[in-house]
Amino acid sequence: MGPGRRVLLLGEGNFSFAAALCGAAAAARLVATCYEGEEEVSGRALAAANVRRLRERGAEVLFSVDCTKLKDYFLPADGAFSCIYFNFPHCGRKAGVMKNRELLAQFFSSCAEVLAEKGEVHVALCNGQGGTPADRPRRAWHNSWQIVAVAAGARFILSDVHPFNAENINGYKCTGYRSQDKSFSVEGALNHIFTRSTPLPHLKPMICQIELGSRRVSFQVPQVLVDKINRGFLELNSEHPVRTVKEKLTAVLSQAFPIQSIDCSLPLLHQGHINGVCHPNVFWIIPNPEQNASTEQMANGLANAVLFSHVDFCKDTNENGWMKVQEGNLISEQYFLRPSLLLYVQTLIERATFLPGTLHVLSGPVFRKCPISPHSPPVFHEAVFVCAVEKGMENSCIQMLVDTIRSGIYSLHQTVSGCKLNITLQEATSFETAELNDFAAFEAQVTKIQHFLCVETDALSSCEKDCCVGTVSTARDGPKSSDLVAVFASVNLDLLAMLICGIADWRMLWTSDERFLSQFPGGELRLFKSFSLYPPSYMHDISFWVPDREQFDEVAFHTIARQVSHETVVSIQLIDSFQHSETARKSLCYRLTYQSCDKALSCQEVAEMQLLFRKEIQRCLCVTLR
Repeated sequence: MGPGRRVLLLGEGNFSFAAALCGAAAAARLVATCYEGEEEVSGRALAAANVRRLRERGAEVLFSVDCTKLKDYFLPADGAFSCIYFNFPHCGRKAGVMKNRELLAQFFSSCAEVLAEKGEVHVALCNGQGGTPADRPRRAWHNSWQIVAVAAGARFILSDVHPFNAENINGYKCTGYRSQDKSFSVEGALNHIFTRSTPLPHLKPMICQIELGSRRVSFQVPQVLVDKINRGFLELNSEHPVRTVKEKLTAVLSQAFPIQSIDCSLPLLHQGHINGVCHPNVFWIIPNPEQNASTEQMANGLANAVLFSHVDFCKDTNENGWMKVQEGNLISEQYFLRPSLLLYVQTLIERATFLPGTLHVLSGPVFRKCPISPHSPPVFHEAVFVCAVEKGMENSCIQMLVDTIRSGIYSLHQTVSGCKLNITLQEATSFETAELNDFAAFEAQVTKIQHFLCVETDALSSCEKDCCVGTVSTARDGPKSSDLVAVFASVNLDLLAMLICGIADWRMLWTSDERFLSQFPGGELRLFKSFSLYPPSYMHDISFWVPDREQFDEVAFHTIARQVSHETVVSIQLIDSFQHSETARKSLCYRLTYQSCDKALSCQEVAEMQLLFRKEIQRCLCVTLR
């Protein structure tokens, strides 16, 4: 413990832990407390001796301290505590798990009032009490103290857990068996270390202003993307692993090709449609000529801008779920947030500055509506590499491009993790659409993909056996010179960063918690260590009748869940489907699982999110709740 740190110890029955810590924690300001009064403690020889030892070494000793009301004993002027210890808390005698959970809940709430912003709370529990996978054996959840879920109610997350080795603590003797001065078994006991969580976001509507051709355009950002727009992960001063992966992959490719980075800023909005139809899985932005700029927007210089609004859910679709493009009405004026940089390949190769034989590099965030899964984000960073070669040379160029990308991924992964990957190039004809992950499936719809770059790995625990991280193909229309063919590769940088650094959940890449980026100093790629262990999960079921004669929009259903839960829904499963024999009405029942990978999430917060979700699907999808 460093100098100047103020450390609080609670529930010190005989003060032996405090005495041992006082000897080891040089220069730390120690405050040791117990629940019993001074007279009662003085009657126990070991406790009295330890109290004298603590006071001789300058520690502060307090009696009759209630761990659930800490602010009553410690003034803000005295300074917050850097660390709070509570070893083997218990309500006393034969108190059950419910009472001990209540004790912990009140304790954590009390800690939040006296703990430093970056302080730690250490709680030692007997084997099995905590209810985490670290317990061996692990108790049934309902029979444990559920410490991680309880702590979440006070906005704490479990950041570390390790064995409580009592035999290594000089002079320590655990007492308190059934509130008596008797020892109890601490074999297999665990020390749980909690830290403060960043709060759940409360996002306000956001207006984004961009240049689109000769016009200045302002649009309302879809609510689910508000905290993901303009994050700057790929900017020059960024140390984010996504940027590092892009830079290192580009450096490897520069050894095989001349490289030219496309520095011009590609617009976030794209006009029109994709291959003649309006895809339902993009974020549509539709002009609203009747909407006037607000006073705040005018003050920000938006008065003369064209203002667009976001359309969450479109009903005018054909039988395949694709929105029809209709000339002469509002749909012909639609814009959407770019779902892929492949949409700009044709424009790039038609430029006069496009150099044959040079590998041109585009990169940036792209946006898509997609079902919820740990590896399907609504926004990710894409890198596109484009090269023009003579006709007849495209296959050899594709092979060189694939071999170089594969070599770069091999090298990065082996450097970071020390193990090898199996990366294969698979023909597009060998895949059914249902077998593709969301990244690959959409790429195949944007352009005629010929090959998929697939990785076989266990690094992403719930990932598909063949996880597609990139696509390779030739452009439908080559450069203006008829002797040239454009070859391109598209790579999902976010998936690559997750794969290389062992990040299991895409949401961690977008966390605002500084403990994520601090693990990659100077942009160095390292294996990621989660700072939120064993986060609690909560399940809620919802059943409803779908509207008559309408196909249920499951992607819209998932998008609403993302929005109302602040991306804390980790899975949605259809668990029952029923059609009424007389009315032919169809009923669906889904199970939503809530879990945050980086923030504290309490059962009360989840209950409120579920109520809001029920309201929103009624409003947006016109379902009838059961």
